[in-house]
Amino acid sequence: MTTRRNVLKGALLMAAAPSAIWAQSLTDEEKSAAKQSNADPTLAPDLLLPERDMAWWRDAKFGVFVHWGLYAIPAKGEWHMFNDKVPPEAYAKLAHAFNPKHYDPDAWAALARAAGAGYMVMTARHHDGFALWDSPSSYGHFDAIHSGARRDLIAPYVKAVRRAGLRVGIYYSPLDWRFPAYFKPKELPENAQLFKRQTYGQVEELMKNYGKIDVLWWDGGWLAHSGTDADAAWFWEPDKLNRMVRGYQPKILINPRSGWQGDFDISEGGAPITGPIRARPWEKTFSINSAWGYTPEHNVMSWEQVVRLLVDAVVRNGNVLANVGPDRDGVIPPKQAATLRGVGEWLKRYGTAIYGTRPGPFQPVDNVYGATRRGDKIFLHILSWPNDELSLPPIDAKITKVRNLSGDAVDWRLTGDGLTLSVAPKARGVPVTMLELTAQGE
Repeated sequence: MTTRRNVLKGALLMAAAPSAIWAQSLTDEEKSAAKQSNADPTLAPDLLLPERDMAWWRDAKFGVFVHWGLYAIPAKGEWHMFNDKVPPEAYAKLAHAFNPKHYDPDAWAALARAAGAGYMVMTARHHDGFALWDSPSSYGHFDAIHSGARRDLIAPYVKAVRRAGLRVGIYYSPLDWRFPAYFKPKELPENAQLFKRQTYGQVEELMKNYGKIDVLWWDGGWLAHSGTDADAAWFWEPDKLNRMVRGYQPKILINPRSGWQGDFDISEGGAPITGPIRARPWEKTFSINSAWGYTPEHNVMSWEQVVRLLVDAVVRNGNVLANVGPDRDGVIPPKQAATLRGVGEWLKRYGTAIYGTRPGPFQPVDNVYGATRRGDKIFLHILSWPNDELSLPPIDAKITKVRNLSGDAVDWRLTGDGLTLSVAPKARGVPVTMLELTAQGE
């Protein structure tokens, strides 16, 4: 019988060998397109959290994502190992150089708070297989404690986020390019068994060793970079996997990328958000920089672009999770940090129309307006003015007052066809004009 150690050695050698597996890189667009809403909506409905346990997340609206790992060293993005066809044994050498001298998770958490975020999510382990914590389940001891860092990097992150009063999220990818069974799970059953055992062991470590965790953000549940996460459910058994998670963290929010339907949906990438209000809670996630992992800051989103996506998500029952990629020393680059601070300044002024709201009562009109509501207040988010006046359809409630949240004037009148609004061009907000409507009735 082949020993566990030899099977692993064989796995690494096979992954390193030239093959069609490494023959073609995937573009960011192809990766994102293949990972949209793709989980089984009928799988394990009893695992879904009740609304009361999701309320904090739905109220928070905005979170900060952090992609960080060995890939920060070559600075070519988180898919560097696969896209540049780096053999596992060569890639593993990066671990010896990984000693982040300026890693300060308290500074990360402080930045997230300044950005107006209510939660953070950090990549505990990405597709390259390197774990940022002390992970006994990691094959080949490919973890932070056996790297140049020689310490657990997840524990201080969790503590810092809690100290800052934010909710704690952990990203985990079961995908591991070191295992050829990821590409051929049925043809390589012994290697597949090791591959799957690593995932179950590492997820258990993350769920039981760090106190309360609020979000588990799966990624990479698909097999061989093809099909959907639901297509891989036969392999991962996500109902079993997520029941284990719930055993340690009963109220954790779980996304759908393990193949299970999850507590909320995901939309990835910076493409515009359109369409009506979505029935299920969902999250728009994108990177402020051109890649998720660290690369030089050549194409960083402005705070106005992030705010526009935030507004378009919130009026459609969504959240936003905006990503930054710290460098090899653990420093969030300055332009990305500035963008987050800009979002925070905007939220200080207009957060009342974002936090703790629900979408409606008006359906959004693409590129023109959308609405949120809380109590007797309706918040109108106006993105553009096709004409000098904006007409809204009638609703059951009676509008008794309209206020421009910037403090500037707004003209309004009720008609038989609904509500008509007008704001002088100089009093319109950038990138959104925010109006507060007071309503009587349902």
